[in-house]
Amino acid sequence: MTETANRSPLLPDRHPIQDFFICDVTDAIPKDDMGSMEHPIFSLATKPDVSVREYEHKGVKISILPSALGLATIHDKDILIYCISQLVAKMNTGAELHKTLHLKAYDLLVATNRNTDGRGYEQLKGALDRLSGTRIRTNIKTGDQEVTEGFGLIDSWRIIRQTASGRMTELRINLSDWVFNAVTAREILTLSRDYFRLRKPLERRIYELARKHCGQQDEWVISVELLKKKCGSASDDYEFRRLLTIICDEDESHSHMPDYAMSLDGNNAIAKFTNRKTVRPLPSSEHTIFPLLDAETYHDARTVAPGYDIHRLEIEWRTFWIDTGKPELKNPDAAFIGFCKRRYERNPNP
Repeated sequence: MTETANRSPLLPDRHPIQDFFICDVTDAIPKDDMGSMEHPIFSLATKPDVSVREYEHKGVKISILPSALGLATIHDKDILIYCISQLVAKMNTGAELHKTLHLKAYDLLVATNRNTDGRGYEQLKGALDRLSGTRIRTNIKTGDQEVTEGFGLIDSWRIIRQTASGRMTELRINLSDWVFNAVTAREILTLSRDYFRLRKPLERRIYELARKHCGQQDEWVISVELLKKKCGSASDDYEFRRLLTIICDEDESHSHMPDYAMSLDGNNAIAKFTNRKTVRPLPSSEHTIFPLLDAETYHDARTVAPGYDIHRLEIEWRTFWIDTGKPELKNPDAAFIGFCKRRYERNPNP
């Protein structure tokens, strides 16, 4: 009993890996039209989830449609994380990016802390099937026209080479335009390496939300009711609170949740996330010619200036900053968001 209680809730660190980047998939469907997307795409179920999910925000409707194998799961998302990390690494070196990635299956399994035995390769195939089978359908209104389109998480995949025992060695994955464009627009966040060690699907989803919303702030508070909606949990309210309580108790004992400590307040009606100060801070403007912006800032800028090309606005903002003598910026992120907000207020129709 004592040994079980003292066991870490984290999976063992099977392989040494580096930091990864993640496309904020639950918020990347066209931001210029939606501002944000709260409904989760990936299933938290451990059994095949064939339910259709519906979401509507400001006249934009989104449906997440499973294949016969079920929706892509939060653990299937590991593959997208790895693919995106490869694209970001190339982007940082100035290399030309392509939607088609040629990968070593073993490297993918090691990087995402998965088993490299035969079962690990079979699970990888199943994840690829669910990722390619899950479809997202949305409508976009422009003027008097309404366009409905559908797309997948990945377009296709193929085993290029495999051993005599049937294990894949070389793998080709064609990413969808949606994921590829989100990466080139730098809609990315850095994840803790311990993300891949989280056992429970709900823990992974909660960490993603904390990483996005808390970021480098000291804390983030959210109602349990809204947290359940953002997580996409199918549990009833009582069961969801019970699951949260278990996670909080384990985190209090083991501090296993990466980057952010989790606790419940207000008779378990409020969830609070406290920054452990393990997230690497961005360089300040004192150490660089140009102030660097946090990844979440681009999302906030799109929210206050819908319809604008945020990266073009960033160039204008930086030019303005230089032309005015490079004044000291105590908070470059807030300054840029304010610049975008004022631009939109002057001209809501770019």
